[in-house]
Amino acid sequence: MMRRWAKILGRALAAAAWLVAAPAIAQDSAASDTVKTDNVSARLVSERIALVPGETAWLALHLTIRPGWHTYWLNPGDAGEKTEIAWTLPPGFAAGAIQWPAPQRLLEPANIAIYGYTGTATHLVAVSVPADARPGETVTLAAEARWLVCEKICLPEEGKFRLTLPVQASGSVAPVEGRWADIFDSARAALPKPSPWPATFALSGKTLTLRVEGAALDSARIESMEFFPNEPGSITPAARQSVRHDAKGFTLTLEAASRAGTLKAFAGVLVVKERLDSGTVTQAFALAAMPGAAQAAEGSLSLGLALLMALAGGIILNLMPCVFPVLSMKALSFAAHGGGGRMGRHGLAYATGVLALFAAIGAALIAFKGMGAEIGWGFQLQEPVFVMLMAYLMFVIGLNFSGLFEIGGAFSGLGGKLAGREGLSGSFFTGALAAVVATPCTAPFMAAAVGYAVAQPAPAAMAVVLALGLGMALPFVALSYSPALLRRLPKPGPWMERFRQFLAFPMYATAAWLAWVLSLQAGDGALLAALAGAILIAFGLWAWSAARNAAPRGRRIAAAFAVLALAGAGALVVWAERGTPARDTAAADARWAAFDPAKLEALRREGRPVFVNFTAAWCVTCIVNEKIVLKNDAVWAAIKKKGIVAMKADWTRRDPAITRALAALGRSGVPVYALYPPGAGTPALLPQILTESIVLTEFAAFPDRPAGQRAGQ
Repeated sequence: MMRRWAKILGRALAAAAWLVAAPAIAQDSAASDTVKTDNVSARLVSERIALVPGETAWLALHLTIRPGWHTYWLNPGDAGEKTEIAWTLPPGFAAGAIQWPAPQRLLEPANIAIYGYTGTATHLVAVSVPADARPGETVTLAAEARWLVCEKICLPEEGKFRLTLPVQASGSVAPVEGRWADIFDSARAALPKPSPWPATFALSGKTLTLRVEGAALDSARIESMEFFPNEPGSITPAARQSVRHDAKGFTLTLEAASRAGTLKAFAGVLVVKERLDSGTVTQAFALAAMPGAAQAAEGSLSLGLALLMALAGGIILNLMPCVFPVLSMKALSFAAHGGGGRMGRHGLAYATGVLALFAAIGAALIAFKGMGAEIGWGFQLQEPVFVMLMAYLMFVIGLNFSGLFEIGGAFSGLGGKLAGREGLSGSFFTGALAAVVATPCTAPFMAAAVGYAVAQPAPAAMAVVLALGLGMALPFVALSYSPALLRRLPKPGPWMERFRQFLAFPMYATAAWLAWVLSLQAGDGALLAALAGAILIAFGLWAWSAARNAAPRGRRIAAAFAVLALAGAGALVVWAERGTPARDTAAADARWAAFDPAKLEALRREGRPVFVNFTAAWCVTCIVNEKIVLKNDAVWAAIKKKGIVAMKADWTRRDPAITRALAALGRSGVPVYALYPPGAGTPALLPQILTESIVLTEFAAFPDRPAGQRAGQ
């Protein structure tokens, strides 16, 4: 990597040296139609021997390049400078932009790729001749060209050119200059042709996909395809470009670079090598891709609207099943403070905890996306180690609520001491824990906002994430500052100890659920490790608590046992990550087919609608929807009647294919329910909270499949 940046820096310095070196070069070469250096022979030539008033004259800067050396295209790639021409023309004459022939991708050491030319490079320029040009006179067209030519070193070069051509009668046709006819013919053949195919693009993290609808292309004849973007910084030049063909066209997968997120259109040159009976033919097409359906939907959101949707989604998140496991901790906090005068401070402490964790998760998401990882919202619960640690944490909270151990007396004297500093710390912790458990699932409004955020630069993405956290914290903060509601809370008293013990059971239930998620991610061996680790943790905490009033020697022995037990639990976390293979949750229900993007496209081409359930075992909302709605007989009867293929995209563990499919829908988390119509239509997205009527209404839009074709679905 250091070598790569050193080389790029060296080339940048060489290009900057133009400011000093180029004038000296120019002084050594008199203006003519030909300039020769040690590395390039450059000639300015005209296609025709004369100019015609009111017509267009075609000129060319033709470079013959020393073997082993190269010059650069419009977008030079990782390093370099494009060729430039500055014109000095008589009044009324005007020169157009350089017409760039299709480039080559040249790979160099240190993983550098440049876009340029070897051998020869011909740069066509159209010059418009004014209608009042006088026949019989001669006209001088002057140009100053600069180019960078490189091999192991780079040299800035330039030349001054002058062409003197006569003007002949208006309406006549000037003869072609025979000496240069082949140069112009070859140059025009190398120019990219306008693409006959529509194209769209979509961005997901570090992946940029270019979709081209070209059904007439025969994939069996295609030897290679390569895309060269006009804009520097849009893709990584050295990265491999993969191509996937289907009946309707093809998709190029590219590695996005720093400026990809700002693209409103994606233009460039597609170079296709095709095997014909006469041999391999290379053709270049100028493509201009617009954002695809999912990207356009995201692009239609402004930052302000995304912030409002995130705020609303965060408020609704409090009602989602994902947050139910920590509602007990909120209830305990309210009851403990009993509506005291400092309740507002606890509300702010809780909000600070929520925002701190949302900020940490947002920063991690942005950092991983920046490194090219294909992850989405709730990514932390896709890692078995994190899931196991969360299970341990919930189990420890449950043991504390049950009274097995106390932490620094924080729960003694619940009537008043929790209003002090330790109580504020507890409120902060409650908010942080609520944020961690809530992030895996999405709520209404939240899905579109998060989908917008992950495609934006870091500041905008973080603003949306924090707005989501603020929305989640607002109800608790509002309640803490409402005297009327606080007066309705029960006063602290002895009943609270029993209430705290009762609230241990939701914590145990959450720990059990997380252990089940772990078994799906890492297999039964990981589940056994988690259960053994929980026993060790319980033993260690019991030993520590039981020896508090013992003699010093007894406390040391108990502490040693506690440390060994906790160390053993930690070792089991590492071992669990290497456990047995994860279970195939799609195979657990034979009615669901495992998600496969290629199969999805093939089914749509066959005229079949496809219903995709994007889910995860750690998403409580997903599980509730499946148990209450998606397992209903009426739903499956409609699926069979309509000939719908049901697919399950299980995102319990990280899966780049599912992440890309979610990004294409403008989403970054689960649950997502997508109903893909036959053909190439835009999929319909169902709400995050399903009802039987919603699902059946969406299915009813499709015609019934003939009874004889329903078997084997």
